[in-house]
Parts: sequence; C-alpha cells; structure tokens
Amino acid sequence: MLKNKNFWLGIVIILSFAVFFLGKCSCEKDMSMVMNNPHNIKGVISYKRSFPDLNDIQLSEAQAYGIRPIQSEAQARKMGDRLVEIKNCDKYQIDDLTHSIPFLVPTAANLLDSIGTNFLDSLHSKGLNPYNILVTSVLRTQENLKKLVKRNGNAKEASAHSYGTTFDVSYNRFMQVLDPDGRPYQEVNDDTLKLVLSEVLRDLRENQRCYVKYELKQGCFHITARRNQQ
Repeated sequence: MLKNKNFWLGIVIILSFAVFFLGKCSCEKDMSMVMNNPHNIKGVISYKRSFPDLNDIQLSEAQAYGIRPIQSEAQARKMGDRLVEIKNCDKYQIDDLTHSIPFLVPTAANLLDSIGTNFLDSLHSKGLNPYNILVTSVLRTQENLKKLVKRNGNAKEASAHSYGTTFDVSYNRFMQVLDPDGRPYQEVNDDTLKLVLSEVLRDLRENQRCYVKYELKQGCFHITARRNQQ
C-alpha cells in the first residue's frame, strides 16, 4: 500500500515539474517572438493561399475594361489619356523593361500609386527605413509578346499584361530610399520587406481593389487592378 502511494506521489511530482518547464518554455518562446519581431510584422499565413488569383481571372478582368492589345510603343503614345506613362518617382521605381513598356490605364496607375504609398507608410509606421517597390513588367505590346514567347516557351500569348491593367512587382528586390542629407540608413533585409509588402497587397486585395497572384519562379507579385475600385 505504501509502495503504491509513493509511486503515485512520484508521478504527481514528475507531472508537476513537466507542466512547470513546459509553461516556462512556452513563455520564453513567446517572449523570444516578441523580441525577434520588434516591428510587429505579421505578413500573411501563406503567399500562395493569400494571393491565388490565377491568369484566367486576371485576364477576364483585364479584357473587360482594359485597352485592346496594341502592336507597338508608338501606338501606345497615341492613345492620349487612355494610357498613363509611369516613371520613376518617390512612390516606386521601374526596372529595366526588356519585354514591356511603362504604360497603364488610369485605374491601374492609381493602384500602383496606392501600393507604393501604402508600402512607404507601412515601413514608417513599423519604424523601418524607407524603400521603394520595384516594378518589373507592365504593358506588353504584340511586338513584346512575340519576342517573349520566342525566348520563353512557357510565356502565354494571352496575357493580362496586354491590356494596360496589369503589372508585376518584385518581392525579392527593393530600392532603398537615400537620406537627403547623405547619412547612411540601416538596411532592411528583403525577407522583411517582402512581409510588409504582402500585408499591403493583402489589404488592397481584401478591399477589392486588385487581383494578385504569387509568382514563385518569376520572383514577383502579378497584379491586375479591378475595374470597380472600392
């Protein structure tokens, strides 16, 4: 009887220590997460699940209100206010465009402005130094598409990029904004910037301002502005 009593007492003591140490480890883990994330960056649960808008849905939206596919850049420049030429500015930077030209319909240009502005505002609110998003692909003319298809057999001739509604934003390259007085800023790593950008795009997508697809191989977010902006 005494042996059984001592046995169960030993079990209780062991369980008590286990609960104590597990609780302590959990608390330390929580504190570690707080210490390792001082800027309160949550990002998204999954890039693929948060940005699942495939080419079909983006192409359908682009065809519904975008321009008709055009042959060349010269044609784009004759379209007046139907297309907006986008240029490097304080909100975003444009990559060297090898297979597209820097033109968007006004709705898409406004969306790009919002993404760039919201990204800068989010970095500031989190106590991070300023960076610009980098636009890597914009409007593709028929001349662009022919060259792209020859170079990349996986490229689609039916592309939302043909309608001026769609652009790509890199998630692994960003442009640091230099201090006007020339003082060096502390760099922010690309993974952190990607998380902040994902928060910005998630919010805009949830507000029905755009469709977004996470492009793993291309290293970008493929974005189409929606016609009915909220």
